[in-house]
Amino acid sequence: MIVVKKLLEFQWDAGNILKNDKHGVENQETEEVFFDEKKKIFKDHLHSGREERFRIMGVTKKGRLLFVVFTKRKGKVRIISARDINKKEVPLYGKKA
Repeated sequence: MIVVKKLLEFQWDAGNILKNDKHGVENQETEEVFFDEKKKIFKDHLHSGREERFRIMGVTKKGRLLFVVFTKRKGKVRIISARDINKKEVPLYGKKA
């Protein structure tokens, strides 16, 4: 059996490439949460205006649990923000603190 996963492309430009530096999150690390098999994705109804936004929680290769806000533009994932998950959000991911 052959399993083909959809290829994810990320959109990085002047508007978002340095945005997560203040939280100490590198862009490549942010992308890693999308490949976490236990990731949790939620629609962000509160902040969806002109475009639909989503929240994803997942673990990076280094074991860091991140909370990422993103949207989809022209078939690509555009990261809006990324930070470490907080204690109140940990149960949403399903992991003990």
